[in-house]
Amino acid sequence: MKKVMGISLGSSTRDHKAKVEILGQEVEIERKGTDGDVKKMMQLYQEFDGKVDVFALGGTDLYLYSGPRGKRYTIRESARIVSVIKKTPIVDGTGIKYVLEKDVVRYVSQNTDINLQGKKALLLITVDRFGLAEGLIEAGCKMVFGDLISCLNIPIPIYNLSTLNKVASVIIPILVNLPIKYLYPTGKKQETSNSKYGRFFDDADIIAGDYIAISQYMPQKMNGKIVITNTVTSKNVQDLKDRGVQYLITTTPQFQGRSFGTNVYQGTLVAISGKKPEELGEQDYLDLLKKTGFKPRIEKLNN
Repeated sequence: MKKVMGISLGSSTRDHKAKVEILGQEVEIERKGTDGDVKKMMQLYQEFDGKVDVFALGGTDLYLYSGPRGKRYTIRESARIVSVIKKTPIVDGTGIKYVLEKDVVRYVSQNTDINLQGKKALLLITVDRFGLAEGLIEAGCKMVFGDLISCLNIPIPIYNLSTLNKVASVIIPILVNLPIKYLYPTGKKQETSNSKYGRFFDDADIIAGDYIAISQYMPQKMNGKIVITNTVTSKNVQDLKDRGVQYLITTTPQFQGRSFGTNVYQGTLVAISGKKPEELGEQDYLDLLKKTGFKPRIEKLNN
């Protein structure tokens, strides 16, 4: 049996374990949260190093990019965390995010009756989800990029991808040197939210991006909206339903009641491929997705 372990700086209340069969192979998938404790995260990596087939880095990324095909920057603290790993390969999701999320939006446009054309889409954090951004643009959405809002707590939306690329090329070299807690909500912060930026949600038809980023600021009323995200628990799904969300689309499949993060899903694809992460390119991942019969999770929560 293949074993994939996601270790995250996020809340342990989101932990989950599932056993699935993919392409005739049994895979045990587990997510462990460390409640923002970097030291504990490093200890877990050391404890399970060599005992699982693939690690998945969660609650942070290892890399950020200045554009869809822009320069890659390494987050310093993330690199320090994974430096303790000596045997097991590790992925952070960036290997498949671009192709997977762009393909998901294309699938929704071509294979469902959900009309994205002309809708206003708020993408909370774009610098690690350029595939999602490009997919929504190609689908005819009017974009609002919320990177300054989500990452820097500056209530200034960006409406043009080229403008965002220019901003990213300036701020990312600074951001990657900051402690992770200043870049992403970790630990208990993932369980709290306020609606001080609710006006940006109110004005959008589609809310897209990492679920934790979305949940930080989403208002109580989300009637008729489409949410495109990745990591949701059954409790998150019920919460979105209670807020009036019409459609939930996740860019990763549901395994026994839980949509894991892109990092864990990439780890799963690496495990069943039998190859090392560096041996797999974008086309390899697309081929694996096709072989597994992957389809995004599309759930109508309210009429």
